[in-house]
Amino acid sequence: MPPRAAEFAPFSPRFPWRGRDAQTLRNFLMGPRVTPGDREGERLDFDMPDGSGDRLCGILSKPPARGGGRPLIVLIHGLSGCEESAYMLASMRYFVSAGYPVLRLNLRGSVPTQPWCREHYHAGRDEDLAAVLDVIGHREEAAAGIVPIGFSLGGNMLLGFLARHGSGFPITAAVSVSAPIDLAGAAERFLQPRNRFYHTWILRHMKRDALAARDLDERVARAIRGARTIYEFDDRVVAPNNGFVSAQDYYRRCSATGYLADISTPTLVIHALDDPWIPAGGYLGVPWRDMPNLTPLLTERGGHVGFHDAEGTWHNRVAERFIARA
Repeated sequence: MPPRAAEFAPFSPRFPWRGRDAQTLRNFLMGPRVTPGDREGERLDFDMPDGSGDRLCGILSKPPARGGGRPLIVLIHGLSGCEESAYMLASMRYFVSAGYPVLRLNLRGSVPTQPWCREHYHAGRDEDLAAVLDVIGHREEAAAGIVPIGFSLGGNMLLGFLARHGSGFPITAAVSVSAPIDLAGAAERFLQPRNRFYHTWILRHMKRDALAARDLDERVARAIRGARTIYEFDDRVVAPNNGFVSAQDYYRRCSATGYLADISTPTLVIHALDDPWIPAGGYLGVPWRDMPNLTPLLTERGGHVGFHDAEGTWHNRVAERFIARA
């Protein structure tokens, strides 16, 4: 049985990062910057077995001393993220310093993979993660198991993966942070006037990454450039390019809320109810008591992938405690 939420220290934001937007924006304003040491890990490539010719990549960082049987942490970034996103760097440094080997995985079509990719990740493309874990699971660093940690969209992808494929891999525990488990609700939230800045920023980066794909068809390029909202992007680009009828079909089939009950892996689900990007209702409506393998850690504050407190980043500390106990 996974640990209960009551066993974890509560989150308390630090000054001056009190509000939900301050917590969210701190990653961009004050988050860790890339240093030469962050690029010194072992560069790994993962050929996708779907015939596309696409290749994922990542950086494997190892602790100075052997971790004494600690599992391999696999970090999965969110929308428009990559190995150099502030939250990826912060989590890598934290877990490496705690003695864990850490792989920062770049999903298909993210900036580091663009020279080798024609296609792009989405909220439900978990077969790519399965292909990576199938390879990495045979390495010495994974001898004590694997613990995937997914952030934001990567968290939703991870939860779906655990439900459909998790039992087929040596995964000892998993962690989701600020996942949009109700994709339709998150898309609608972005359209609210208060989120205009966030929406503009995210859509611009979505278009940038999509337009960088290899051998991009001009019809698809026009659809990317013409999308005025995230919903239009999902409806005109993501859905038709990935076998979905529409954005609503994509949201329905890929939202993690439909799969949570099927997860057999001990999984910590971290989310702040004041997340400016993701409505709290998607989490509050889940019958967590009926899902003994999931430990929901729902805080009143914390923003989106924020959780900055006086000791650093709270979600890393509770994740480490969960991994040790689970």
